[in-house]
Amino acid sequence: MIKFNSKEDIIALTPLWKGERFPDGRPRVQDRYLDEMRKMTLEELWKPIFLKGYESQFEGDLKTLHDDGRKLIGRAVTATFVPTRPDLHEVMFGVGAEEGRKGNYNQWVIDSLVGGDVVVADMYDKIYKGTFLGGNLTTAIKTKTKTGGGVIWGGVRDVEQMKQVEGVQIYYRGIDPTPIREFIMKDFNAITRIGKATVLPGDIVFGAGGGVLFIPSHLVAEVVDGAAKTHVKDDFGFEMIAQNKFTTAQIDKATWTEEMLDLLVEWIKTDPRGEKYRQLDWSHEYDLARNGDPDDTQTAL
Repeated sequence: MIKFNSKEDIIALTPLWKGERFPDGRPRVQDRYLDEMRKMTLEELWKPIFLKGYESQFEGDLKTLHDDGRKLIGRAVTATFVPTRPDLHEVMFGVGAEEGRKGNYNQWVIDSLVGGDVVVADMYDKIYKGTFLGGNLTTAIKTKTKTGGGVIWGGVRDVEQMKQVEGVQIYYRGIDPTPIREFIMKDFNAITRIGKATVLPGDIVFGAGGGVLFIPSHLVAEVVDGAAKTHVKDDFGFEMIAQNKFTTAQIDKATWTEEMLDLLVEWIKTDPRGEKYRQLDWSHEYDLARNGDPDDTQTAL
């Protein structure tokens, strides 16, 4: 049975996610991680997922609505489109009608958005008559998501109007004045592709520096907390070296001793510089300190 935005399918596609989900089944990565990402660079987020074998998560061959350095961060709502074909259009549009969907395919996607979402649409690089977004739908995205935007492997129109919508960022392939025509939505909140990147519903979209990184939902906490841990260990380590409590060789080891971790945790609790790191969980680092780490001779990256 054909079904758009299937909760069962979304859950089946994202089995490594163990946390809360939206009613549609998408992983609900906590807002605090999205907030933390606003302080981070694309490279900081890219490196750990790349090292885990996720080498097809970035696409840089896109244009941006605004070139003022603003970031686009949010949870992916995915859609995949194909060129029109009369019999297929009848079938797919009929499925949407049975599900109570109104308007055209792209409007179905926009209507589903909630706070913090980002539309990720593969329009098969269609620009002429492939303008997924214009002024009206960009306004609707802002209204529904508050902080979101879109990544469109296709076209946009009404760019002057789009730029007047405050607080959004759109990545796209090209501009054309034609309205959207002659296309069919194949999948809604399923696997999609943006250029060289593979995207699943609920992935975290991180647009910065002219490119977009799609971070698998189940890796977000590890990636963001890992970067935060690196920062606080550096701050603490510089002070310990300055006080001659530890050597640079000790600080630079990938795995710290329990004594060092105890001092670090106490510093985070008591020093004002540690306040923003007090939500971090160090149990994994303590396990490595007690049980040994096969890489404990290596220095930290």
